[in-house]
Amino acid sequence: MKSSSKLTQSVHAGSPGDPLYGGVVNPIYLSSAYDYEETVRYPRYYNTPNQLAVAEKITALENGEDGLVFSSGMAAIMTSLFAMVKMGDHIIFQNDLYGGTHHAALHELNRYGITYTMVDATDPSNFEKAIRKETKVIYIETPSNPLLKITDIKKVAAIAKKHKLVTIIDNTFASPVNQNPIDLGIDIVTHSGTKYIGGHSDLCCGLMVSSKKLTNKIKASAMHFGGSLDAQTCYLVERSLKTIVLRVNQQNSNAMTIARFLETESKVGKVFYPGLKTHPLHSIAKKQMPGGFGGMLSFEVKGSPDKFMKKLKYIKRAVSLGGVESTINSPMRTSHSKLTAEERKAVGISDKLVRFSVGIEDPTDLINDIKQAL
Repeated sequence: MKSSSKLTQSVHAGSPGDPLYGGVVNPIYLSSAYDYEETVRYPRYYNTPNQLAVAEKITALENGEDGLVFSSGMAAIMTSLFAMVKMGDHIIFQNDLYGGTHHAALHELNRYGITYTMVDATDPSNFEKAIRKETKVIYIETPSNPLLKITDIKKVAAIAKKHKLVTIIDNTFASPVNQNPIDLGIDIVTHSGTKYIGGHSDLCCGLMVSSKKLTNKIKASAMHFGGSLDAQTCYLVERSLKTIVLRVNQQNSNAMTIARFLETESKVGKVFYPGLKTHPLHSIAKKQMPGGFGGMLSFEVKGSPDKFMKKLKYIKRAVSLGGVESTINSPMRTSHSKLTAEERKAVGISDKLVRFSVGIEDPTDLINDIKQAL
């Protein structure tokens, strides 16, 4: 019996329990050596029991056919990309990407004879204008990191299908609770599972979900690249996914409350959050994020961002995001530090910008913390 409810899927998909003793929790299978009579199992083949449990759960939550769990989000992203292209091919990226993805594109693709173009994704027609005869992939990220820009997923997917291109999306900021890009026509969904999927700031992983055909193609490359995940971390990921709906729903609510407060605060400049009606693409976000607008927002501090962050009590400075605890950082010094000042300026990331990952604490406490630090 299959359920379409994310609350039920998050608990039961891929989690049949212990077949030997009847426990309700999947065991941790630490073996790296298995009998090969029926199936050749090996951690690097992405088919051990704990790997498969996570893949089944994230696939159910993303409404896909199959999926893989990786050792990091970048392993999921780059393996998916390299599986789809070869020397001489061309990729179109949106220009406001997570800094790690942007840096990887700049410094890795040309070394393998793969070219790319970066376009402003706020107008989907820019993707069509950038298509060449050698284009194979369109890659997007929405909401984007760190400015929470929104890309119209349906329009980009339609352009790609018209030209027979593969689409890949980084769905990390939205999480599968708020947004399911496969339903909107995207081919491959990737996540940095370190964030909302792990949710407790204590593990590192990546995931991808797609059709069986494309997943098998990515798996063939993944076995060569070796970015597989160990059984114990897989167990933690599976455990974390059981509460993702509850966590993300609270983070959605908190972030909306805080974003509305920040808009009224005189010591704050621009506020970036797709749930605000003032967001330029709020109407698109509302359509493609039916579960909520996420726990991520960013804003510009009129004073010193560093002094502001040092004075915070509940909200901790940290480089990652998506945990149950609220964290904050300067994109200039963390996620986008590998970009030059000119590159950051080109995509709208100012030195005053702070990125805020809203946790599950009482929103009143978080607002009071921000007030005293400002």
